[in-house]
Amino acid sequence: MATSQASHQPPPAEPKPGSTSSIFPLEDVEKQQLEELEVEVPVDYAARAQWLRAAVLGANDGLLSTASLMMGVGAIRTDVKTMILTGIAGMIAGACSMAIGEFVSVYSQYDIEVAQMDRDGNRENKEKMEKLPSPWRAAGASAVAFGVGAMVPLLGAAFVRDYKVRLGVVVAVVSLALLGFAALAAVLGKAHPVKSSLRVLLGGWLAMGLTFGLTKLVGSADL
Repeated sequence: MATSQASHQPPPAEPKPGSTSSIFPLEDVEKQQLEELEVEVPVDYAARAQWLRAAVLGANDGLLSTASLMMGVGAIRTDVKTMILTGIAGMIAGACSMAIGEFVSVYSQYDIEVAQMDRDGNRENKEKMEKLPSPWRAAGASAVAFGVGAMVPLLGAAFVRDYKVRLGVVVAVVSLALLGFAALAAVLGKAHPVKSSLRVLLGGWLAMGLTFGLTKLVGSADL
């Protein structure tokens, strides 16, 4: 009797052609789609290092060297014209120096990596060639960043006639700019912003203080 009932049971329904459920359940399809949407493109922090390094070094050098020159001259000359002209001369000379130095340095690295690719037979690999450092980009980033950094103390001192107030304004605006540049570099490079900012700030104060003090000492000596 049991055998007779089993023989009359209808066959299981076959899945329709093209149905997603015939391959895997609907829940798996939705899960796979969500996983594909949640996939994040990894950030190549090494690729950022080239222009970030050049820009940060250029901005910090522009700030410190120009401000230190202005502070040094301000230690023995109180007029604003002399201080501004000194800063402009330092900005032009420093931007050219940074650009040329960065160009030569990065071009040397470029030649070394290209020679290594020739030895490995990877010269035709376009993806690897695109990842090589660009000397022109590094030089341009250094020069522009140096100029931007140098403009901070120049603008801070240009509109202040009082000697002591002018020196204080230069130190204040340079300190704020150093903190800002250092924090930005730390965030982009995934480093600790507070430690990086304080380290750069202390170095800036030391550079400006030494330049002011030693220039004052030499200027007061009978040479």
